[in-house]
Amino acid sequence: MSTRADVVIIGCGEAGVFASYELTKRCPQLKVIVLEQGADIYSRTCPIVQGKVDHCIGCKTCGTMSGFGGAGAFSDGKFNFTTAFGGWLTDYMTETEVMDLIHYVDSVNVRFGATDKVYSTTTPEALALEREALKYDLHLLQAKCKHLGTENNLRILANIYEYLKDKVDFRFHTAVEKIEVLPEGGYRLVTRGEDFDCGYLVAAPGRSGAEWFADQCKGLGIPLINNQVDIGVRVELPAKVFQHITDVVYESKLIYRTKQYGDQVRTFCMNPYGHVVAENVEGIVTVNGHSYSDPALQSENTNFALLVSNRFSTPFNEPYRYGKHVASLSNMLAGGVLVQRFGDLVGGRRTNDHRMSKSFVQPTLKAAVPGDLSLSLPKRHLDDIIEMIYALDKLAPGTANYDTLLYGAEVKFYSSRIQLTNELETPMTGFFAIGDGAGTTRGLAQAGASGIKVAQVITERMANKS
Repeated sequence: MSTRADVVIIGCGEAGVFASYELTKRCPQLKVIVLEQGADIYSRTCPIVQGKVDHCIGCKTCGTMSGFGGAGAFSDGKFNFTTAFGGWLTDYMTETEVMDLIHYVDSVNVRFGATDKVYSTTTPEALALEREALKYDLHLLQAKCKHLGTENNLRILANIYEYLKDKVDFRFHTAVEKIEVLPEGGYRLVTRGEDFDCGYLVAAPGRSGAEWFADQCKGLGIPLINNQVDIGVRVELPAKVFQHITDVVYESKLIYRTKQYGDQVRTFCMNPYGHVVAENVEGIVTVNGHSYSDPALQSENTNFALLVSNRFSTPFNEPYRYGKHVASLSNMLAGGVLVQRFGDLVGGRRTNDHRMSKSFVQPTLKAAVPGDLSLSLPKRHLDDIIEMIYALDKLAPGTANYDTLLYGAEVKFYSSRIQLTNELETPMTGFFAIGDGAGTTRGLAQAGASGIKVAQVITERMANKS
């Protein structure tokens, strides 16, 4: 016996949430079921955040990566108004359409409590910063940005959940084991508890379900395109070092091409006065960063990622697993996240508890274990990162200080992209793929936009049939 729905959505991260919102808004009579392996927004917990443990214990379902709101729920809530980064939706739509969708997503967030404050990129200070960066061959990607804040991001999602919970049939703690094609048309989602049938299927698996989704697509014969994997470290230093930058643009994305190898290194996820955190990606502990709007919750440090982009050619076709393997080396050495002072790394010395105790910069991630990044990250990546830090030191003096902290590994997995139409539909009629886990987006703004787009397509098709 199976449960029938008009639309089934796999996953309720940012993409799945906004698909649900738009479907019910445009067509309230639709029966929409959302299958999510994690918990609702109120029940998502992490033993580290609760203070029960000081390190990741590998929960079967990670409370920070899965559940209502997805991995973005516990992010610091940066919402970027741009198509220059944050996804690849312009591969399927015009830039104008994508930006219209992004602004629409923002309007929904504002309805449920998001701030109106926007960091502009056209101020004289922002333009001067861009020119200054160019002196050192650093290229500043600028975009209007809202900082929702980790605590406000959760509040906004809770408000959206309250709005949706009586309109959508959410099935939490329900992991989909298999996607099947029904002989009469439509799809069946097989879970341990029951099966779900639908005419329209929207896959929004999120980052934690990306590898599972790629396997499902292979089984269904849907072609996959390898995406990149970014590997690097999270940098933590006194907030004053980057204050003249973050006060102007907040989210500064700086790109540098190394002289030694010609590799691209970039800053990512800048968190002024933030905290470094650990997260569990399918059993592998990686590092990330949060930043709160409330001054009472802020630290004295700023953190950001330095990532080296990797694209692989044939015959290699598993960049996702390669990234997990690199991250697993840090786990093997440290039992989780590893931290090292920049001066120790450059000097070829392992950071230990004694050396860390003398550091002027104290780690906000107390569970990080002092160690040696050169034993876990490839030499080429470390050479690139060291060169980038010296370049950043020219724009933000103090970046290359001895006590600057480097946490590893930080890995950004870009899910294998699948063949999609301009409507984000797979080669199988009525089967759509959206969000970060489907490899079409990389961030809150475009993930939400992809959900809105697919909901519009589905409801328009249903209207045309009636």
